[in-house]
Amino acid sequence: MRILLFLATNLAVILVASFTLRLLGVDSYLAQQGINYGSLLIFAAVFGFAGAFISLLISKPMAKWSTKAKVIETPRTPAERWLMETVAELAKNAGIGMPEVAIFPASQSNAFATGWNKNASLVAVSEGLLGRFNKDEIRAVLGHEIGHVANGDMVTLTLIQGVVNTFVIFASRVIGSFVDRVVFKNEEGHGIGFFVVSIVAEIVLGILASTIVFWFSRRREFRADIAGAQLAGRGAMINALARLKQESEVPDQMPDTLQAFGINRGARHGLASLFMTHPPLEDRIRALQDAKL
Repeated sequence: MRILLFLATNLAVILVASFTLRLLGVDSYLAQQGINYGSLLIFAAVFGFAGAFISLLISKPMAKWSTKAKVIETPRTPAERWLMETVAELAKNAGIGMPEVAIFPASQSNAFATGWNKNASLVAVSEGLLGRFNKDEIRAVLGHEIGHVANGDMVTLTLIQGVVNTFVIFASRVIGSFVDRVVFKNEEGHGIGFFVVSIVAEIVLGILASTIVFWFSRRREFRADIAGAQLAGRGAMINALARLKQESEVPDQMPDTLQAFGINRGARHGLASLFMTHPPLEDRIRALQDAKL
């Protein structure tokens, strides 16, 4: 969920920025100067990294808004009090500041963490997870999410996304300029062909390049599992993953969106595996069993 929200926000920011630059005439100005690949690369890097960091800075409010997560300001029930105390304990042990703690309405067992730095993060769990997992399993899930924060996964993801954005912006404009001149025979400036083709290329390349981010996400899941095991115990982390695997094998328990992105009934193969944000659960359990903690 954390990765998907970040990618969606990033793509939206980049597209809005691209339309704005076109309306302001920036692309037209660059066209009048002729394609200078060095200048275009600098331009792409500036806006590519800016888009990634804007996405990072607004990740918390976007996550709260999109999941309807309610931050616990003052615990109203014993369950909320236990949740707050557990997160505080795990955060202290992980050496990070106390995250905001939230619960979001979803019947599926799910959780995520996000935020622009280690001391300004958000940890959220679903109502379904709180209702079906036992306390040791919930503690392990929280340890996993806090592990993402302590490992700096969001910042590292942002840097990777900045490089990806730079490539997408650069390549889409080169493709648009080529098509504009070769297909539409436009020799002066940029015509409508450039603007249409570069936007389409930006979307297509952005989706394809996201496979790099997905690969990074799969690698970091193993590290977060180890962090969860160190904070809450290897047995509890394995039990939590096994419970999630059990639920994922029940059709009504796991929505299509989660099945499509790695939390699914089995490993996906071929091109579909490139778009998984999480490794197969059986691989994560096996890796945790073999890990030296």
